[in-house]
Amino acid sequence: MDVFSLIYKRLIEWVITPITEQFYSIFSFNGRLGVVFLCASYGVAYGLFRFRKQHGLTDAPSFWQFIGGSRVYFHRSAWLDCRYYLLRKLLKLALVLPIVHLVDPYILRSGDYLAFFNNLWGARPRPGDGLSLALLYGLGVFLVKDFTHYWVHRAFHSRWLWAFHKVHHSAPVLVPATASRIHFVERIVGTLSITACLGLYVGTFWYLSGGEISHYRLFGVTYVVFIFNSLAANLRHTQVWLSFGPVLEHVLNSPAQHQIHHSDAPRHFNRNFGTNLSLWDWMFGTLYVTNARPEPLRFGTGEQDHQRYLTVYSLIVTPFVDIAGKLPGKRLRGIKTQTPYS
Repeated sequence: MDVFSLIYKRLIEWVITPITEQFYSIFSFNGRLGVVFLCASYGVAYGLFRFRKQHGLTDAPSFWQFIGGSRVYFHRSAWLDCRYYLLRKLLKLALVLPIVHLVDPYILRSGDYLAFFNNLWGARPRPGDGLSLALLYGLGVFLVKDFTHYWVHRAFHSRWLWAFHKVHHSAPVLVPATASRIHFVERIVGTLSITACLGLYVGTFWYLSGGEISHYRLFGVTYVVFIFNSLAANLRHTQVWLSFGPVLEHVLNSPAQHQIHHSDAPRHFNRNFGTNLSLWDWMFGTLYVTNARPEPLRFGTGEQDHQRYLTVYSLIVTPFVDIAGKLPGKRLRGIKTQTPYS
């Protein structure tokens, strides 16, 4: 094989294929940004627009203006989010998976816990793999992942980790693709944390159930995730204000609550870390509830950062520059290292 053939093969394998797979993923159910879930979310937004228009609760002349219009969807930040989304699979292969694979062998998995419990207390009789058990198991997986993500998210609002999570908050406008604007360091920590916590939960559940239990899935996706993704989850990263009301928002995280989380107003700092459930925010004192009346919000991390997060390269490198600026005797000139959320 000549050099050019080898280069072409690697280009297809390491660049073209990952980007193509990432693009085609929008037509699957395995991810919030699938076409079906996007249509469901904007369908809810359209119904909300019609309701508010009929009751004189919005000044938007059209649905396009109601969801943000050209000011949002043609914004440079929105296009950056789309590019970053397409490159996410490439970044995962190049940066995330190698590090995860290095640490993964040292993380206890479900089979390890199952073997440990069997050796400690002996095997339990298997009651059968019924639907109710599968539903309970899937619900538990969802709760463990959501609970773990709450604490990982909250940890990344601390002083030394904020620089990485700031990449996500740097978006001055919110579009569904903003959900993918996550630094690879945060993805590594999140993946390893969820793997470790799920290993303990799954191993314990399997032992108590007498053996392995299968997920109950809808269209190849865990049923709870499918339900939540269908309930306007993509509106969290939009300009569309949708509140569930002060009562329900003690349990379920509304789009309005997550928009509050992205607000640059000091009264909103360190609030609403939950992903799907705001129950954890309620339990641990970080809850901020909303109502039907939209609050005036401005997104982003301040004017000092407007020119610092304009390219995919800057999204990846800037956090390391900021952290280097915090080291004793290493503060870089001209770099402001404000951490308003820490």
